[in-house]
Amino acid sequence: MPPQREWLEKDYYQVLGVPKTAADKDITRAYRKLAKQFHPDANPGSEDKFKEISAAYDVLGDAAKRKEYDEVRRLGPAAGGLGGFGQGGGFGGFRVEDLSDLFGGIFRQGGGGGGGGRRRTYPGTQAQRGADLEAELHLSFNEAVEGVVTSVNVTSTAPCATCGGSGSRPGSTPVVCPRCGGRGVLNDNQGLFSLSSPCPECGGRGTKVVDPCPTCAGSGLQRKQRRVKVRVPSGVDEGQRIRVKGRGEPGRNGGPAGDLFVIVHVEPHPLFGRRGRDLTLTAPITFPEATLGATITVPSLDKPVTLKIPPGTRSGRTFRVRGRGLHHGSEQGDLLVTVEVAVPAHLSDAEREAVQALA
Repeated sequence: MPPQREWLEKDYYQVLGVPKTAADKDITRAYRKLAKQFHPDANPGSEDKFKEISAAYDVLGDAAKRKEYDEVRRLGPAAGGLGGFGQGGGFGGFRVEDLSDLFGGIFRQGGGGGGGGRRRTYPGTQAQRGADLEAELHLSFNEAVEGVVTSVNVTSTAPCATCGGSGSRPGSTPVVCPRCGGRGVLNDNQGLFSLSSPCPECGGRGTKVVDPCPTCAGSGLQRKQRRVKVRVPSGVDEGQRIRVKGRGEPGRNGGPAGDLFVIVHVEPHPLFGRRGRDLTLTAPITFPEATLGATITVPSLDKPVTLKIPPGTRSGRTFRVRGRGLHHGSEQGDLLVTVEVAVPAHLSDAEREAVQALA
C-alpha cells in the first residue's frame, strides 16, 4: 500500500511516549494509561488528543501496520516519490519493476497488446480495504469482571438496498464509459512514450451511471446503523480496546472490510477498586481491635471471607487474601484489604476516662 502522508508527519512513538524499540506490551500499557487520562468523559476538551492517541495505537498496536510504519519512517519522503535511492533497486518510490509499465506503454499505445508489461491498476478499480471504525461500550463492574457477550450500535456505509450497490436506478444499468471505451484509462501520446492515466469521467471504473439511484444518488452506498456482537473477556479494564475483525467499513472493489475497535468503559464499584487482577477494599476496625487483635469478616465478589487482625496492627496496613480477585484466563488475582482505624467522633464520660487512662 502507498505510504500514508500522516505517517511521515506523525511520530506515533512520541505520541504514546515510548521508544521505537518498545515491546508490544509496553505500547499497550502506555496507550491504556493515556487513554484513561485523556478520555473525553474524564477530561472534557481532550477529544483531539484522545483521537491522536487512538490513531497512534491503531498503527503501533498492530504488528503488520507497525512494521509498515517503521519502514515508511525509515525511507522518509523517498517512500512515496522520487526523492532518493531506495530499496528494491530503484530510486525512491520508483522501482525497477515500474519500468515494465513505462516501456510497456510504448507497445500498448492505442490499446494494443504488449508482450512484457503488467496491467496497471488505477484507484477507481483496485481493491481497497475498508476503514476501521470505533465504538464505545459501557459495562457494569460485575460485567467487566465476569465477561459478557453483548452488542454495540455502529453506523457505517453499506451497499444501497435500493440499487444493490450498482448506483443505477432499479431497472437500469451502468453503461460503458464513452470517453475511455470501458478501459478505465486514457492514453496520452507523447511521441516515443504513451502515458496512461485514470479516466476522469468514470474515475477509472470503465462504467458510468447515467440514471442514478434516487436513494444513494449514484454512489451505490448508504449510511446504515447495525448491531455488532462483541465478546468481552473476563477481567477487561477501563479504556481497553477490543478488536472485532472484519466488522468495520466494507471494502471497495472486492477489498476486505476494516476492523471495529470497541473502547470499554467500566463503572466503578461502590466497595471494590481494581489493581490489575487484584481487587482492593478498605475495611474499618476499632481501636481495641487494632490494639488487641480480632477476627473480622469482609465482603468479596462471591461470599464473605474471614480476616485475622493481629495485635498492634497499624492503621493503613494491607492484608492479602489469596485467590479472591479477578479471573484473567487461567490466572486468579487476590483481594487486598486495607484496614483503617475508626476514630469515634463522640465519647461518653466513661469512654473518655478510659482513653485518658490509656494515654
